[in-house]
Amino acid sequence: MRRRPGFSVRLRLTLSYAGFLAVAGALLLAVVWGFLLRYVPDNPQGLLGISPNRYLLVRTFAPAAAVAMAFLLVFGLVGGWILAGRMLAPLTRITAAARMAGSGSLSHRIGMEGRQDEFRELADAFDTMLERLESHVAEQQRFAANASHELRTPLAISRTLLDLARRDPPRDKEELFDRLQAVNTRAIALTEALLLLSRSDGGNVTRESVDLSLVAEEAAETLLPLAEQRGITLDVTGGAARTSGSAELLLRMVTNLVQNAIVHNLPAGGAVTVHTESQGDASVVRVENTGHRLPPELVPTLTEPFQRGTERARTDEHAGVGLGLAIVHSIVRAHDGTLDLAPRPVGGLLVTVRLPRVP
Repeated sequence: MRRRPGFSVRLRLTLSYAGFLAVAGALLLAVVWGFLLRYVPDNPQGLLGISPNRYLLVRTFAPAAAVAMAFLLVFGLVGGWILAGRMLAPLTRITAAARMAGSGSLSHRIGMEGRQDEFRELADAFDTMLERLESHVAEQQRFAANASHELRTPLAISRTLLDLARRDPPRDKEELFDRLQAVNTRAIALTEALLLLSRSDGGNVTRESVDLSLVAEEAAETLLPLAEQRGITLDVTGGAARTSGSAELLLRMVTNLVQNAIVHNLPAGGAVTVHTESQGDASVVRVENTGHRLPPELVPTLTEPFQRGTERARTDEHAGVGLGLAIVHSIVRAHDGTLDLAPRPVGGLLVTVRLPRVP
């Protein structure tokens, strides 16, 4: 946005300091003039014939007052300019940092030293904003790179299969169609997951009253065949837990949690428990499963996009795209909630979602 040039803040502060000092000096001189000279008689003999008269005092006082006013004006301009420069020096550093950030350099920090005041608070807030912005941009860049890589893989596989079919026409077409369908299904699932993640990250959530206990029952009913196929016991316990948000997104959140709990479980004889309850001003959903022990350093990476980890990577028909918990985390944030992941001492994972409760 182009603006017309104007006086700098430093110059305006300088003029303000000088003007204030000149007005104060003029008032002081006016007080002296009014309360001192008014008692000096205006006659040739002066007071009692021994002191100067008003005419002589005015002739003597006026030049000195003019010199004093000129000195105050110059002193106010010079001193105001120096003081304004010292006061605005932190603002200059903040402006320079903002320009660097605007040009794309997000790694620069102001690092304002000194005691706490308004400028230090502004600098610290700006540094915090830059830190979060840099982290967010880096996360988006990693996400874009990973998404491009994940989407390129099924396309490359499809092209390879088609090239093989073109070079070897007698090849079994049924096998080719099955493999192409599997690759295409995975690509569609990845695309839908990316769209859902983008939607929940955008914060465009339609608010309505939702009972998380009903959502949990619906998700469990949908995934019950998968649990039975794997020999896993699926239980839903607890009571009503109402919150405000998108029923579709909340259902996807619970479904992802339950599906992850089923897929990443013991080979046989495992269990998944979904529990809902109200705690104070929060509605809570807990999803707990059995499984192998998780290294503590692996748990913080579970919600990162495309970060499956060696222990979590699967090669069966339910292999994920590494976005399940990332979508859950995004949906929880869009609903102003919190997500907590804790490894169970005996193996498996305990996932706790807390959302704002509504009556």
